[in-house]
Amino acid sequence: MTFRIKVWDLPLRIFHWLLVAAVSAAFVTGELGGALQDWHGRIGVAVLGLLVFRLAWGLVGSHHARFSTFFPTPGRVRAYIKGEWQGHGHNPLGALSVLALLGVLATLVSTGLFANDDIAFEGPMVGLISKDLSDQVSYWHSLIFNVLAGLVVLHVAAITFYLKVKKTNLVLPMLTGEKRLPHPVPEHAKGAGLIGFILVAAMSGVVVWIVASGTLLHILQPAPVVPPAPTAAQNW
Repeated sequence: MTFRIKVWDLPLRIFHWLLVAAVSAAFVTGELGGALQDWHGRIGVAVLGLLVFRLAWGLVGSHHARFSTFFPTPGRVRAYIKGEWQGHGHNPLGALSVLALLGVLATLVSTGLFANDDIAFEGPMVGLISKDLSDQVSYWHSLIFNVLAGLVVLHVAAITFYLKVKKTNLVLPMLTGEKRLPHPVPEHAKGAGLIGFILVAAMSGVVVWIVASGTLLHILQPAPVVPPAPTAAQNW
């Protein structure tokens, strides 16, 4: 007999698959370039919104979505290595992978906001820095993407390993939200619920709008210095 337990809440699953789609689209548009470069930038800003959502949901979401639940402390990592860790969400090594992916994505998006392609594309925040610095940031943006690609390969390899060797399907729970266990476990708090989800999603949307519309650039960019008009004496 098996027991179903709720592991991944719906907002977390929506975030996960939207992020997969967005990163895939960003890769395709970035590689093809040309007219798709503008879409690459738009998708990057959308990823920023998703990351803001995940950060907030990691504080107010359901039990297994919260960073405090799965943060890979040294004690949790040691327990996992010794085979003593007990949990049903991200294990400590999986948590390291998740945090690494989120951190690299945040760095990638941040550099993309200030990047340019020397042709027609400029990130929405490029006006805050010099062209030379933007060129350097663009170079780092490309390098960081290679780091992300490596992490994605490792992530997929780990999922395959669990499926083939440990006979554990990690993808299915991210679709259904549920895991099957041979024994019952106590239920955890459900988190912020529908209203919390709407508020967090709205906050993420506002961040996307502020960045994409150039509002943040106008706020942060210093006003141009206008030289004083010449006086009559100066004209003489």
